[in-house]
Amino acid sequence: MYRLKGLGELRRKAPQMTVSWFNTFSFSRRAHSLPFATNLAVEDISGAQPAEVQNLLQGKWMGSSTWNTLVDPLNGEPFIKVAEVDGRGVQPFVESLRQCPKHGLHNPFKSPERYLMLGDVSAKAAHLLSLPEVSDFFTKLIQRLAPKSYQQAFGEVYVTQKFLENFSGDQVRFLARSFAVPGNHLGQQSHGFRWPYGPVAIITPFNFPLEIPVLQLMGALYMGNKPVLKVDSKVSLVMDQMLRLLHASGLPTEDVDFINCDGKTMNKLLVEVEYVSWVCDQDAYACSGQKCSAQSILFMHENWGRSPLLGKMKDLAARRKLDDLTIGPVLTLLMTFFLGFQVPCSSFRWQCTLSCVLHLFYEIEGCTTL
Repeated sequence: MYRLKGLGELRRKAPQMTVSWFNTFSFSRRAHSLPFATNLAVEDISGAQPAEVQNLLQGKWMGSSTWNTLVDPLNGEPFIKVAEVDGRGVQPFVESLRQCPKHGLHNPFKSPERYLMLGDVSAKAAHLLSLPEVSDFFTKLIQRLAPKSYQQAFGEVYVTQKFLENFSGDQVRFLARSFAVPGNHLGQQSHGFRWPYGPVAIITPFNFPLEIPVLQLMGALYMGNKPVLKVDSKVSLVMDQMLRLLHASGLPTEDVDFINCDGKTMNKLLVEVEYVSWVCDQDAYACSGQKCSAQSILFMHENWGRSPLLGKMKDLAARRKLDDLTIGPVLTLLMTFFLGFQVPCSSFRWQCTLSCVLHLFYEIEGCTTL
């Protein structure tokens, strides 16, 4: 809904804003001066200066004994270190969730002042995201992790900023509006309240590393839940920085736990949580400015086939290129290739298949293995 409403304004604003920003400042170089950023300038993230993603537990940022190193797909350098929690380290996160009662951190009868507090947090966070240097920082950070054009990445920041702006002030309190229904005899009434679940888990995908986690996270917080947030580790650096921005905007550090781990470890945590918000599969192939061709099909009347439509679609698709990150580095092989490859001994089948894949890969101009 927010994406559709803001699309027209976004298309008008983004190109002009982008040009004026680049002509006047180099904002990402000023990331060191941002009150929330961990001395992070997007252009400096590299093998020589890798960024670090930490976990947040009961209000404290912490590393881990196990660090997962992410490789830059553009040059093969290890450019991000993620502190990943293993099965032995998940118990403190379980205990943190258990400390939150089923009636939540707040509800219509308990700590109602938190509704106003979260409205103030939303207002301050929306203001920060509206600042050109902050908006540019997150836009370029998204680009660095989930290849998109500047305008596409800026769209995430814009939608997130508008969402927070819409839930500023009293709007969180109004969101918790209750209702009453008259009964069928004197003195009888039915009342309904927006009630929290208590401890909850949110799992989000790689393709929208800012917009999806923030909208899901804030919705959970507004209604009094205590969430543990798990973002795809390849892009979790964005939410690491966004959580720090929310803390700088007044969000209590104990309200959210942030975990980096694999699926097996997360499953141990999920069995302890009553409600889980899954935001993983739908539109997951929309990353990098396009959908997977295996997921899309176009039907048209033959009259449209005679029109210039197909040629125009081809021209638009041809505009995507790796230089401006409107497409990511992707190698696609048809399943028929794998199914049609036969060798006498099954134990060597996958080794031989991989060898053939690499042979084809090396023949593509400009491609390298990491």
